[in-house]
Amino acid sequence: MNRASDSRGCDDHPRRARRYDAAGTRSALLGAAALRFARYGYDGCSVRDIAKDAGVDAALVYRYFGSKEALFDAVSTSTGLFEPLRHLPLDEVSAWICDVVSTGPTEEEAPHPLLTKLRSSSREETVGRLREEVTEVFSEGFARRLEGEDAALRAELMAAWLMGITLLRLAIRSPALAATPDDTLLRFLRAGIDPLLDAGCPEGGSDTACPGGGSEDG
Repeated sequence: MNRASDSRGCDDHPRRARRYDAAGTRSALLGAAALRFARYGYDGCSVRDIAKDAGVDAALVYRYFGSKEALFDAVSTSTGLFEPLRHLPLDEVSAWICDVVSTGPTEEEAPHPLLTKLRSSSREETVGRLREEVTEVFSEGFARRLEGEDAALRAELMAAWLMGITLLRLAIRSPALAATPDDTLLRFLRAGIDPLLDAGCPEGGSDTACPGGGSEDG
C-alpha cells in the first residue's frame, strides 16, 4: 500500500536539505509537487511531504506559492504543452503531435497533467480547470485557425487525440503504442488528425484531401 507521507521522496530515496537560489527553490518545489500530486492526489499529500522531497523547509512553499492550493494549480495546468498550437502551421501539426508523443517525458520524469487531475478528482474544481484549459486552447483558440464547419468539435477531437495518446503511450505505457516505431505512429496519426485539419474531409473529399483514405504518395 502506498503511503503519501513518509521519510523518503517520491523516488524512494531520502532527501537531504539543499541550498538553492530563489529560482532553484521554486523549481525544486514544482518538481516535487508534480510527483506528489500525480501519485497521491491533492488530498493524499501535505506541504511538509512536498518540501521534504524538494529538500527545503515547508515554510518556503508558502513564501513562493502562498498555499498548497496555489502550488497545485501551478503544477496541474497543462496549457504549456499545447502552446505551439497557437502558431504552428497546420500542415505541421500531425508531425508535432507525433514528436510530443515520441519524445515527451515519461511518467517518472514528469507526471501527465491528466493523471494529476484525475487522482485529485475529489476536488471538483480540477475538472472545471481542465475544461477551461481545453476550451481556451482548443475549443476557442485552435478552432479559430480552422476553416469550414464544426471547427470547435474538430479542435476538441484534436485535444482528445493529443491527451489520450500521450496518456497511453507515456504514462500508462500501453504495449502497442509504447512499442510502435515513430514512422508507423506518424502514419496513423496523420490518418486520424489531418482530416480534422482539412475542412473538406468531413464531406468525404478526395483521397488527397483526406490522408488515410486509400491513396498515399510513397
